[in-house]
Parts: sequence; C-alpha cells; structure tokens
Amino acid sequence: MAAKIKKGDSVVVLTGKDKGRKGTVAKVVTRDGQAERVVVSGLNMVQRHTRPSQGNPQGGIINKEASIHVSNVSHVDSNGKPTRVGFKIEGDKKVRVAKTTGEVING
Repeated sequence: MAAKIKKGDSVVVLTGKDKGRKGTVAKVVTRDGQAERVVVSGLNMVQRHTRPSQGNPQGGIINKEASIHVSNVSHVDSNGKPTRVGFKIEGDKKVRVAKTTGEVING
C-alpha cells in the first residue's frame, strides 16, 4: 500500500499535548511495510536521562523528539488546513491528492 505521509511532508498534530501545532516529518517508522509512527521535527519533545557514555561523556538530560502515531497527524493542504490524503492515477503515475482542495501533493 502506498504511503499517505512521507518524510518532508508538512503535517498538523490532531491530538495530544501538541494539538494544532504544525511541523515537517523528519522520520517515518514503518512496520511490515506500513507507516506506523512519524517523528515531527520540533514537536512531541521528551526528556531522556542518559548516563555518561563514550559518545556522550557528560551524560545528563537530553531533549529529543518522540514519535507520534500516524493516525494522530494529518497532512496540511495549501490553505494551511488539515486534509485527508487520497490517490489518483495521472497518466501512468499514481499520485497523492489532497481531499479538501483536490490538488496534487508533490513528493
């Protein structure tokens, strides 16, 4: 099945502590070929307490982005509103289409 959300897409968070905030997808975590979770840059920040290691000799508290389930984010259309993603065949290619505006999502 084709991916509805890909790396580099602009998305809006629908639920949780970052509800309504927008960002770009930095990483897509898949399982069995399906997009399961996404990491959005600058959103869903968590603190990790790390012990000193060779890579990080100081240790301490590190802020990093945690993943969000793909059902809790939605693609942002050209109007800045959340939209569902559909698919359409154009010529010989299958392209992603925003359901609200009908325009093709590049990527």
